[in-house]
Amino acid sequence: MRRGDVKGARLGLLIAWIATLALLGVVVATHLKVGTDLRSFMPAPTTPDQKLLMEQVGEGPGSRLLLVAIDGGDDTTKAALSRGLAAALRKDAAFTQVVNGDFDLGMLDSSLLPYRFLLSPTLDTQRLDEAYLADQLQQRLDDLSSPAATLLKGLLPRDPTLETLKVAERWTPAHSPEVREGVWFSSRGEALLLAQTRGAGFDPGAQDDAIGRLRAAFAALPGSGQSHLTISGPGYFTVVVNAQTRDQADWIGRISTIGFIVLMLAAYRSIGALLLGALPVATGALAGIVALSLWFPEVHGITLAFGFTLLGVAQEYPIRLLSHRRAGESALASVRGLWPLLLTAIGSACIAYLAFYASGVGGLKQLAVFTIVGLLAAGFSTRYALPYLLPEKARDVADMPGLAAFRTWLDNLPRPRWLPLPILAAVVAMLAFAPGSFWQNDLSALTPLPRDMLMTDARLRGELGAPDVRYLLVVQAPTADGVLTASAKLEPALRAQVTAKNLDGFELPSIYLPDLATQRARQAKLPDRPALDAALDGALEGLPFRRDLFAPFEADVEAARTAPLLTPETFSRSALGQRLAAMLVQRGDHWVGLSTLSGVRDASALAAAVSSAAPNARLLDLKDASESLVAAYRTRILHAVLAAGALLFITITLALRSLRRAWHVLAPMTLATFLVLAVERVLGIPVSLFHLVALILAAGLGLHYALFFERDTGDPAEQRRTLHATVVCVLAALLVFGMLAWSSIPVLRAIGLTVALGVAFHFCLSILMAPHARQD
Repeated sequence: MRRGDVKGARLGLLIAWIATLALLGVVVATHLKVGTDLRSFMPAPTTPDQKLLMEQVGEGPGSRLLLVAIDGGDDTTKAALSRGLAAALRKDAAFTQVVNGDFDLGMLDSSLLPYRFLLSPTLDTQRLDEAYLADQLQQRLDDLSSPAATLLKGLLPRDPTLETLKVAERWTPAHSPEVREGVWFSSRGEALLLAQTRGAGFDPGAQDDAIGRLRAAFAALPGSGQSHLTISGPGYFTVVVNAQTRDQADWIGRISTIGFIVLMLAAYRSIGALLLGALPVATGALAGIVALSLWFPEVHGITLAFGFTLLGVAQEYPIRLLSHRRAGESALASVRGLWPLLLTAIGSACIAYLAFYASGVGGLKQLAVFTIVGLLAAGFSTRYALPYLLPEKARDVADMPGLAAFRTWLDNLPRPRWLPLPILAAVVAMLAFAPGSFWQNDLSALTPLPRDMLMTDARLRGELGAPDVRYLLVVQAPTADGVLTASAKLEPALRAQVTAKNLDGFELPSIYLPDLATQRARQAKLPDRPALDAALDGALEGLPFRRDLFAPFEADVEAARTAPLLTPETFSRSALGQRLAAMLVQRGDHWVGLSTLSGVRDASALAAAVSSAAPNARLLDLKDASESLVAAYRTRILHAVLAAGALLFITITLALRSLRRAWHVLAPMTLATFLVLAVERVLGIPVSLFHLVALILAAGLGLHYALFFERDTGDPAEQRRTLHATVVCVLAALLVFGMLAWSSIPVLRAIGLTVALGVAFHFCLSILMAPHARQD
C-alpha cells in the first residue's frame, strides 16, 4: 500500500474512533443520571436492626436535623433574625419542621385545632365544668395585664383554657434552651434554631440544596449582614465531606494529569504517542459509563470518581504496546506478540474486580461493571485499533541510556529460592505484634471533619437537646395504635430516667398523637352543648367578658366531641404529619415506632427500664448495629476475594499451562498483598473496607508486573523493553496513588497509601521472584 493510502487509512480510522467516542459521549449525556445518596456504598442490611440502621442513617429524624446558631448584634436583633429565618423556612418545601422556641401554630393546622382537647392531657385529670372554667377565665383576666397580653388576645375567644399552648409545650423538647425575646438562646448568647430537612441525611445533593436555601433565606433578612450563621448536623457534615472529597480529588487529578503527561513525554519523547495512547483509556472510560447508564437507573457520583481511579490499570495496555515495539517492527506485529500475555492480564484483572460485584453493595457493583467493561474496551481497542494508528517507525526504548545498566544491576541481585520464607515470617511477626485492633469497624473514624467542627456540633446538640444519633428506642406492634399504646406506657419510665440523670430528654410518637383509647376517654369527658353553656354561664359570673366572646370555643368543643378519632393519616398534610411519618413506620404486617433520645448517660439502666415498661420495646444502639453490619460485609468481601483468588489461580495456570510459571506470577502478588497489610498494621492503621478495595486494585496492578517479568525470552533487549514498560507503569501508579496517600481525607488516604505500598512491593517482589536466565 502506498504511503499516501496508509496515511489516509490512518486518518479515516482516527476520525471514526473519535466519532465513536463522541457517540458514546452523546449516549452518556442523554442517559446518565447521577445519584448522591452515600448509602449506595454501604453494605446491604440483613438483620432487622441493620435495616433500621440504614433507614435512620438517611431518613431518620436525627439524621435530617440541622442545628443553626445566629451570632452577632444584640439579643433583639438576633431574636428578630431567628423569627424571620424560621418563618421563611416554614414556607420552604425543603424543610418539614422548624423550631426555635417561638410559639408556632403551624404545627397544628387551623382545621385541626378542635382536636387540641384530644391531644392535651388536661382532660385526663379535669373536666370542662363550671369550677375549672371559672378558674381558667380568672387566670386569663390576670394574664391580660401581663406582657403576654398580645398573644392571649388572639387565642382567648377560641381557647380560653390555653389547650393549644399546653399541646405546644408538650411538643417542645424536654431539654430545651433558655428562651429570651421569645426564641431560644444558647449559654454563649447565640440565637438557636432546629430545622428538619425533607431530604435524606446521607444525600449530599438534597442536603446541599436545603443548606443553600437556608443561607439564602438568612442573607435576605434585614440586618443579617452584621450577624454570623453557624450550621451543624449530619446533613451539613455530609455536604462538607462531599465537597472536601471532590475538591481534593480535583486538585490531585489535575496534578496527576500534568505529571502523567510529563512522564509519558520523558518515556517516549513523542506528543503523538501521548495523544494516541490516551485513546484506549478514553474509550474504556466512556464505554464503562455507557454500560452503567444502561445497566443501572442511577449512577453514584463516587462510582465515577473511584471508577476512573480503578480504570488507571487500563493505561498499562498502550504503555506495553509503546514500550515493546522494536525498531523497524510494525505496531501490529508487536501487539500480536504481546496479545496472549496482555489478554491474560486483562482477564485476570476482570476476575479480580468480580469480587466487587459479588459484594452485593450497589455502589461496588457499579464499580465492578464500570471497571470490567472499561478494561475490556481499553484492552481490545489497544489490540485492534491503536496499532493501525501508530506510525510505522518507532524509537526502540531498549537503546535508552542507562536502561541497560539498570537491567544489569537488577540481574545481579541475588534471587534465593527461599526468599518467600523470610518475607512470610516477617509478615506473620508484624501482624502478630502490630498495635491496636486489626479491623476498623467504626465508620465514624473515617470522617475527615476537623475536631473543632465536631466540638461545635456536640456543643449545639447539648444546648438544643437535639437527639443523639447513636441510640434509638424501637417499639413493634401489629398496628400503629398498638405502637402508640406501648409508647404511652414508656413515657413514665423515661421521665423517671430523666429524673435519675440517665437521660436528658426523649421524643415518643404518643407525645404527638395519643392512642385511640386515650382519645376516646378524653372525648367522653367533653360536655355536650347544653352542659357547656350552663358551665360557661356560671363561670362568667362576676367577670368582665362578653358571653358571645367564647362562641368559637364552644364550637370547637362540640366539634371535638363528635369528630372521628385522630389517626396518623389525619395529619398527613401538615408539618406534624411529616414528624409522625418518621416515627411511625409500617414494615410488612407490623408497625414500628422510632423514638429519639438525647443525652444518654447510662444505656444499660435505660435499656432495663424500657424492657420492663413495655416488653415490645427495646433500646437500639446504632453504633453496635453499624459495627455488626461492617463485620458481616467484610466477611462477604473476604469470601468474594477468596473465590476470585481461586478463579485467578485457575485462569493463570491454564493460560500459562504450567504450575511453576503460575507460581512465579501469583506468589509475588500474594506475598506483596500480605506485606502491605503487615506494614500498615505495624504503623497502627486498622484495616477498613476501603483498604480491602485498595488491596484488590493493587493486586490487579501487581499481577501485570509479575506476568511480564515471568516472560523470559532470553533476549536482553526484550528484557529491557519489559523493564521500561513496567517502570513507566509503576511511576504512573505511584504518581497518582502516592498523592492520594497525602490527602487529608481518610478514605482517599487509605486507598492511596495501600495502593502505593502495593505497587512498590509488587514491583520489587516480581523482579526478585521472576525466573532468571542464569540463576533459575
